[in-house]
Amino acid sequence: MNPDTLIQTLQKGYRVTIGATASILESLQDSQRREENFAKLKSDPAQLIEELAAKGEVTEREARSFVDGVFSQPSAGTSPSETSASIPPRTAAIQQDLQELTAQLAAIRIELEKLRA
Repeated sequence: MNPDTLIQTLQKGYRVTIGATASILESLQDSQRREENFAKLKSDPAQLIEELAAKGEVTEREARSFVDGVFSQPSAGTSPSETSASIPPRTAAIQQDLQELTAQLAAIRIELEKLRA
């Protein structure tokens, strides 16, 4: 087997998996979508696999750009006013949500340690 073909097959399998995961999450939220996906699976599985691979590629691209955006933010040495000015509002909201969730997890951890003692 050609190594390039093997790599392409593995990459397509990875993207189909990502696309299937995204579709499952969408199906859980929308019953009509779930029925459509089951109908496609029964009628033409090859077409569904191609659609899942395309969806996985798009999801992978979006995730990569999000991660690149997070890592390209200014370092901790900058002042808060500089940081908030350079971060897009959506990313700033996500960062704030992450900080709130981290604080909640810390509080839960402390409470669990108290309960154990």
